[in-house]
Amino acid sequence: MPPLPLPQRIVALEEHVSLPDMIKRISPAARQQSGWPADDDPNSPVQQQQQKLAEVGPERLRLMDEAGITMQVLSISGPGAELLSPAEGPAFAREYNDRLAGLIAPHPDRFAGFAHLPTTNPEAAASELARTVREHHFRGALISGTVQNQFLDSPQFAPLLAQAQELGVPLYLHPGVPPAPVRAIYYENLPNGLGQNLAMAGFGWHAETAIHVLRLIVSGTLERYPRLKLIIGHMGEMLPVMMARADQTMPPSQTKLPRSISQTLRDQVYITTSGIFTRPPLEAALATFGLDNILFSVDYPFAPNTAGHAFLAGLQLPPADIAKLAYQNADQLLGLQ
Repeated sequence: MPPLPLPQRIVALEEHVSLPDMIKRISPAARQQSGWPADDDPNSPVQQQQQKLAEVGPERLRLMDEAGITMQVLSISGPGAELLSPAEGPAFAREYNDRLAGLIAPHPDRFAGFAHLPTTNPEAAASELARTVREHHFRGALISGTVQNQFLDSPQFAPLLAQAQELGVPLYLHPGVPPAPVRAIYYENLPNGLGQNLAMAGFGWHAETAIHVLRLIVSGTLERYPRLKLIIGHMGEMLPVMMARADQTMPPSQTKLPRSISQTLRDQVYITTSGIFTRPPLEAALATFGLDNILFSVDYPFAPNTAGHAFLAGLQLPPADIAKLAYQNADQLLGLQ
């Protein structure tokens, strides 16, 4: 069967920006302690893609056009305010967000944004989320990994979760560098720099994000914020294939929660295709989360737009389903149109 024509509109929402001068304002010691690769580390994914990360203009638009991508929802990648103290983080995040808004402004029909938050100061993070939604029309926020070794189910993050729910915008839970004790036990003493790769995009990132979501469920946090929406990437961070197992091993009789884990996932969690462009993971996602909870993404520039386009073009799904995946689900969740 020949490929079906793609929709005229395609939205991608895990697409990244990083500004080198902002990263350089974070001390090398803070970056090293957090586990981010050094600037001169050839294995650093941010360093490898820095030119593309920093460019939001003709070249990015050209690559989007080649792949038929109508809009990117931009988010900050790499070290950021989560590495700064509660006193330093708010001003840093505010400047980063204002600069991101400035990059988006010339092309409002091609770019939207997720806020960068000073998560070491949850009250300030809640305020900054509200400011960016109201002033810059950002569509939510992206949070990378743990914050000072804490997941978002920690009570300190209640102001941020409450604010996101009140505003009706999602939080995108993105992987981050694993905390030092985890790196030491799980990922050290491997040859050829493979410990870093295994800790991050090779596997560790995805397992940690899945754990993050499951903690938010079994801790009862999502029951306290039943209208809060979460987004996770990479075809659900392995959760589609583990959903039934989680239900079996942590049933409501043990969690003491009114919903099963799988029901909470379907009610409050959306997943994107970012960086995962093979059919079996999509089949698992469709069978567990359902089409309405799946949104197209690329993970640019860490994955090429052309790979995302080829994946979407090769799907043997009805045109109405392709439209939902390509843009309708994103437009509805993020209020893009």
